[in-house]
Parts: sequence; structure tokens; C-alpha cells
Amino acid sequence: MTDQNMSLLRGTLDLLILKALSLGPLHGLGVSQRIDQITKGTFVVKPGSLFPALHRLEEKGWLKGSWGESTNNRRAKYYNVTKAGLAQLKTEQENWERVSVAVARMLEAI
Repeated sequence: MTDQNMSLLRGTLDLLILKALSLGPLHGLGVSQRIDQITKGTFVVKPGSLFPALHRLEEKGWLKGSWGESTNNRRAKYYNVTKAGLAQLKTEQENWERVSVAVARMLEAI
């Protein structure tokens, strides 16, 4: 752990990105800011992790990107979750809930 921020578990980044974008379209840095805001700083996604993940999710067909203008008049790529992305989000959420329940049970038993 660095600066009291938890490191992302493998696969968690996809879940966080899909959930953030299910709330509405955002450009890349907006996704990072939304994740930081919703998790109250627990997860800070840096550009070096975020942008490759956005491209990967777009290649899988879970996101659709289109170019537009950001609030500071710069060209930015905005992402939307596709129908396939929403289905994947549901799957990811179910998997995460299963894992978190199992971990909670384990911690209670010890």
C-alpha cells in the first residue's frame, strides 16, 4: 500500500471503470476522478493503468469511445458503456460479491 491507497486487485480495475461509466459518459481523467470520488480516495487510478485498461475494454466491445471537447476546450475521448459492457458489469459485480462474502466469512472464522 502506498499513501494509504489500496492497490487494485487483479480484475478490479475493469469493474471500477465499468461501474463509473455506467453512471454516464466521461473522458479518461473523468473516469479516474469519479472512481476516486466514489471510493473516497481508497482507489486512485493513475493514467498509466487507466488508459491501457480503457483501450482494452474498448477492444473487447465493453466501451465505445468518441472524440469530443473537454471542459477546458481540449480534445478528449469520451467513453460510454455498451450493452455488452453492462452485461459484463453485472457478471463482474456478481463475482465481486461472491469473493467479498467469502473473504468476510474467512475473517470472521479466524
